[in-house]
Amino acid sequence: MTALMLTLVVLGQLLLAAHALRRGEWALCAALLALPLLLLTRRGAARLIAAFALVLGAALWVDAGLGFVRLRMALGQDWLRLAFILSGVTLVSLGAGLWMLGRRAQELFPRGREAEVPQAVAFGLTVALLVVARAKASVPLLLVDRFLPGWGWLEILALALYAAWLAGEFLDPERHRLLRPRVWALFSAVFFGQLLLGLIGLNDFLMTGRLHLPVPALIVAGPLFRGGGLFMAILFSATVLFVGPAWCSHLCYIGAWDDQCSRLGPKRPEPLSDRWKLWGRLAALVLTCGGALALRLLGVEALTAVLLAALFGLAGVGVMLSFSRRLGVMAHCTAFCPIGLLGNLLGRLMPWRLRIDRDTCTRCRSCSRVCRYSALSGADIEAGTPALSCTLCGDCIGACPHDSMHYRFPGLSKPAARATFLTLVATLSAVFLGVARI
Repeated sequence: MTALMLTLVVLGQLLLAAHALRRGEWALCAALLALPLLLLTRRGAARLIAAFALVLGAALWVDAGLGFVRLRMALGQDWLRLAFILSGVTLVSLGAGLWMLGRRAQELFPRGREAEVPQAVAFGLTVALLVVARAKASVPLLLVDRFLPGWGWLEILALALYAAWLAGEFLDPERHRLLRPRVWALFSAVFFGQLLLGLIGLNDFLMTGRLHLPVPALIVAGPLFRGGGLFMAILFSATVLFVGPAWCSHLCYIGAWDDQCSRLGPKRPEPLSDRWKLWGRLAALVLTCGGALALRLLGVEALTAVLLAALFGLAGVGVMLSFSRRLGVMAHCTAFCPIGLLGNLLGRLMPWRLRIDRDTCTRCRSCSRVCRYSALSGADIEAGTPALSCTLCGDCIGACPHDSMHYRFPGLSKPAARATFLTLVATLSAVFLGVARI
């Protein structure tokens, strides 16, 4: 019985691939043909991904069957046999998918069981977000589509697998603390690598073929000066909606530079004062937004505005090289970047929180020694909550020897809140890797 059901599982996936091939979607066919290979890993996430694909495939077969039946009825042709055949295919796909959710299938895929749900959810969310973005974009959004039109499905599959892998790795607090800066640096390198290729004349590596300054402050100041162009502002706001201020610790293309500079400094960061963390960034926000509006009202040419924005960006790099590197804290992100302040303030409106269990906390300050956002002073630890500059990076969770640091979300247990948050972060990391370009 088990062998028969596994055969039906593979058959159901192959039939979906054949359906894509019949429609001329070669890349989707290739991606679907790769899915059965995941079962060879015997990982729980592969089981859930197969189940999701088969159940979704059953709905697709119902839709396709109804379309074929209507067509044959309109042409006056026999449709009953076709209806029986497609009903059988639907039942095979649905039955195989539901069987993969059962106990027997769970026993056959024992590897990584503790991470199977977050990994499968990260895979599915990444596919869904990229498919929608790809369909809605006015230009080819994925690089593979630009060089091999129509083959972006393979990039979507690769990014979804990357998201699933990240979700599994992030669940271990210590592994997350070590891996986060590397993943973040990889994203920044890919982002600016594409910019460099665009600058030397390979316009396919640019989103629209037009250059824009990669300065975070322009997420807000740019639309104020131009009177439009809200793509990055909407993307930033949507990110904050999903994961609060974690944009500033996982997804900001410039923040990764500040992170690396701070790691060149002392191993024990020297905390910044609350005055600088708030008023320094507030002054930068007023300067950039007020300056953008003033330049627009005065009718200043775009080139002049671009030069001023570039000087602001270079000043930020100077802060990284001088203060972040010397103090071991992310001085640019916590005392200079206006978008960092917006992320922290908007993040307070979202339900995600990081809390300290004061009953188990021994005030050993292990968390303070790894916090590069100056969010865990002695007063913050006593209060049981990090300071405003916290970006939910989670480094303190991996460093705490007493398991006293936790992500919190209303209605979720501590493990569920952590798994949910990191699944969303892993998903967004993979999606941004695929679509974030100048």
